[in-house]
Amino acid sequence: MTIVSTVAHGQARLIDAGIPPEAARIDAEVLARHVLGWDRATYVSECHRPVDRAFDTRYAALITRRVGREPVAHLVGYREFWGLELAVTPDVLIPRPETELVVETALRLRSARPGDFLLADVGTGSGCLAIALATEFPAARVIATDMSAAALDVAQANAARHGVADRITWYHGRDLAGAPRPVDLIVSNPPYVQAAAIDALAPEVRDHEPRIALNGGPDGTVALRAVIADADGALAPDGDLIVEFGSDQESAFRKIIAGTGLRVTRVVLDLQGLARVGVAARRRSS
Repeated sequence: MTIVSTVAHGQARLIDAGIPPEAARIDAEVLARHVLGWDRATYVSECHRPVDRAFDTRYAALITRRVGREPVAHLVGYREFWGLELAVTPDVLIPRPETELVVETALRLRSARPGDFLLADVGTGSGCLAIALATEFPAARVIATDMSAAALDVAQANAARHGVADRITWYHGRDLAGAPRPVDLIVSNPPYVQAAAIDALAPEVRDHEPRIALNGGPDGTVALRAVIADADGALAPDGDLIVEFGSDQESAFRKIIAGTGLRVTRVVLDLQGLARVGVAARRRSS
């Protein structure tokens, strides 16, 4: 047996387990490269080598776990976000590509205003937003909060790995209570799945990611409302709020903002053309 034929067998097992063929192909290869310690270029050039027993044993064990629908990020221990390799565990939400829209939006908003400013990431999880923005804005001071102490441990380790730990202050709690104010930029990817819909999610999400990071309450907007209320009291006069929400929650976002001292300034679409990120700022006095 060669490496590539072993990987093909692994892919077939994943397909039989209900994983879509293209995802199964990618997962089978990623797990093989993880065991081998190879990048993709090395894998492509060397995948016709015969397998050895050590590879076969470790790879088969990972495929079996993936058949049980454990996320690949948990099996390899990391997920790439904004070009950064971030450790992930079952204590944190696995960073999604759509959350990179928050970073992109922050760069557009702040590029014309360089220099020192205070940035807060509410519900930091793995630290993906706080760390990505700290790397992009080297003069920024960063606050990151989370209700989960275990999640903060993961985030702090990720920040240390990427050399930004000394610029991030961590707060264990739901919101920005006790943190410095006013804040120039608040970002957040709050839980926004309706509670009744969680059991219908893919097994990788439903069974392996923290429900506290998924559950947005009966209508999916409980955490969103809390973040907006917090921003209403914490934003500087020329500050901005950037928040991710569910693909069907633009209307709810606008209604919640309308009841505050903020105004919607932008809604950003994802690659599927669905509203995914909202931006709000302090209302101007009439």
